Amino acid sequence: MFKKFQGVDLVPVFERPKATLYALDAPHLSNSYFIVTSPSTRRLLISPEIVGFENYDCMCNPTKAVLEEFNARGLISRANILTILRGGLNYPLEECCYRVGVQVADMGFLSCERTFEGEVISGLDIRYRKLCIIDGGSLIIGDIIATGDTLVKCLKYVCREYREAGKSLRNIIFFTVGGTMGITVLENFTEEIRQFWPEFEGVHCVFYEGVFSTYIDKGCTGVNRPFVDFYWKDGILAPEYRAEVLDDDDALFEKCVIYDGGARRYGIPEHYAEVEEYWESIAKVAGSVDFAAFTDEKFGYAEPASYEEWLEHTRYGRLPEPAVRRLYEQELAYRKSNAQRSLKEIAERRLAEFRSAVGCYLS
Repeated sequence: MFKKFQGVDLVPVFERPKATLYALDAPHLSNSYFIVTSPSTRRLLISPEIVGFENYDCMCNPTKAVLEEFNARGLISRANILTILRGGLNYPLEECCYRVGVQVADMGFLSCERTFEGEVISGLDIRYRKLCIIDGGSLIIGDIIATGDTLVKCLKYVCREYREAGKSLRNIIFFTVGGTMGITVLENFTEEIRQFWPEFEGVHCVFYEGVFSTYIDKGCTGVNRPFVDFYWKDGILAPEYRAEVLDDDDALFEKCVIYDGGARRYGIPEHYAEVEEYWESIAKVAGSVDFAAFTDEKFGYAEPASYEEWLEHTRYGRLPEPAVRRLYEQELAYRKSNAQRSLKEIAERRLAEFRSAVGCYLS
């Protein structure tokens, strides 16, 4: 288990028709962390077929619900939106602030781009910037967090600019489809920032559907990209998201919950090519892959020996017991039926489905 999650449980905050919010009960952490789930973002993370404006639209209801809650708690003041390009373009922050009555004083952006040597990230470069500095305000950010390197570079840049201007931040509200490294990054950042801004209230970080992990190698199949692709190992997922994945025969075996998040809206052919390449690669190696081991890898653990062991993996011990036990039984049933399936057949079907759904974008 990811060490930051030792002793951490998922606890309900609110349940509304279009979104449910959970908090990570983690008093040993400096910041507050949440998981928001909604029908639209569950569908988004399960279905790489969703691209373009629909990708953005899927995030509106849960983002609005969270901002409404935070605004009611008095956590937002003199809001300033920072977009980290390009993944941050997926997040409907300005629109949702408008819908809930949060006045946005100004907006800025940073273009922090990864550079690669082969499949390995070799560096980061902030190429374009427009930073708005509002003293004592709330900085609202949306971005994808994998390794967290981009976020570190951007936050350090922002803090340096604020300090040079003699200004400070009240707090940061951060929305992300992200991984466990985001928590490490934000904890370290808050510890550092309070050395010169002791009044800094911290970061309120909201994960859509779950806190995922990134692969540290290429996985059982040899086709995953280390430190980029997400999976479930050592993470915490919204129970609704887990249930929806288990209701779908193939969603568990997707390359990643996001692929390249920016490309899904602003580089659709690039996104299409990445999804297609993944499933083509899976089809080629399917005959040599231990499907049971691949299934365990995607869950992040082998089939649990007991309900209690499963609760340790999922961190669901403080959620309503009847619903959680049904979810446990659903997972066991999924594993049993999945053992009779063919990975090659899954790959070929997904290729056909994806080409049919997204091919229109390439005509």
